[in-house]
Formats: sequence, structure tokens, C-alpha cells
Amino acid sequence: MQKKRVLIVDDDPGVLRFIRANLKDAGYETLLATNGAEALEIFEKELPNIVIMDITMPQLDGIETCRRIREWSQVPIIMLSAKKDVGEKVKCFHTGADDYVTKPFGVDELCVRIDAVLRRSGIGGSVPTTSEFKNGDLYINFARREVRIGERKIKFTATEYNLLAELAVNNDKVLTHTHLLQKIWGPEYQDEKEYLRVFIGRIRKELRKDNPESGKEYISTIPGVGYQLELTD
Repeated sequence: MQKKRVLIVDDDPGVLRFIRANLKDAGYETLLATNGAEALEIFEKELPNIVIMDITMPQLDGIETCRRIREWSQVPIIMLSAKKDVGEKVKCFHTGADDYVTKPFGVDELCVRIDAVLRRSGIGGSVPTTSEFKNGDLYINFARREVRIGERKIKFTATEYNLLAELAVNNDKVLTHTHLLQKIWGPEYQDEKEYLRVFIGRIRKELRKDNPESGKEYISTIPGVGYQLELTD
């Protein structure tokens, strides 16, 4: 089996050495960059399976680097930061990051996060009983992992797609926060409700991009419980 390639981006040589050594021991192939500009060059040449990137770096910070990668790639991205405030985490998610790890962190925690993000980049979630889902102008092809609103194809990250697909497969049910967190992120994320709030918000924004003022919601919030896909047909 081919090793997964991890691009590690941090301006601290000690952090680079620490992560690289431990990921190599865990069976990953590693690529290193010390700033965002260098990371973009390496990313385009090497096409890693996942990116682990610090936020605060010279030349090009992690937020802007993440944004530029998202312009053409949906590769999983984990952001690293010494800041613990929720606002910083939300900012990363809105830029397109898949996960956020606060420094200092342990090797086991980082490996669990990497495994979880890579798992989400696969099929994940409940198994569809049909090959496609149609609801009004919303169309999902589960086999191709393709989402459209009318004729517009939407490019979701793996996590965003898996979350929307889970709601679509279970469209006749209200899915609780715990169910969605465990199904999409994994059991170690069951208390991370802000993840759901941000990712549901991103999905809603993309779905109504053609008509943002319409007020139409494809996903309903059930206060204190969870979310449900709105059926219009």
C-alpha cells in the first residue's frame, strides 16, 4: 500500500522536526515547508494527501495559504495554532480547513486527527440505498460524490459533502448533534458542536449562492437537538 503523503508547514524548525519524526514512525511520507509561499510551490508539485499547517507564518500565513489551496483543491487541511479562542477556529473553518489543533499537542492526538480527516475524505457516513438524491433543485449523485443546484455544480470539501450526504440519506429524520459529530468526524469529536454550526453554515451558503436573498433554507435547525434536510418535493 502506498504511503499517505503529508505536507507539514510551520516556521518553527523544532515543530517541523517533531511532527516529521512522529509521522514517519506512524508510516506517513512527509514533505516540509517553512512558510505559505513555499508550501504552495511544494503542494502544486507533489500533491500531498493532507496538509498540516500553522496559522502564523512569514510571507504568507496559514489562513491565506488555505484559501489559495481551496481555489482549486479539496485536499484535507488541518490548521495548527497556539490560540485557543473559538473565533480563530471558526475563521479557519470558514476559509476551508477541515480541522484545528491547538498547540501544544501530543503525538497521539495529532495522529488521531489525521486518521479522522483522511477517513472523512473517503465515503464515510451512512450507506445510500439509491445512487442519487433529488429534492427540488438540489441533486446529489452519491456514486460520483457530486452536488448540484440546478445546473451549478458545487465543490464541497470532503467533510462538507459527507455532512450533506448524511442529511440527505436520512432525509426523513432529525439527526442529533451527537449522531452527526460521531458519524462524520468520529467519536472523539462528539462534544465539538461548533464544528457543526460552522460547517452547516458553509453548506447553506453554498447551496443558496445563486439567490442569497431568497431566504430559502435547505437544512433546518432543530433547536437543542440537531438538523434535518428540508424536503420540498
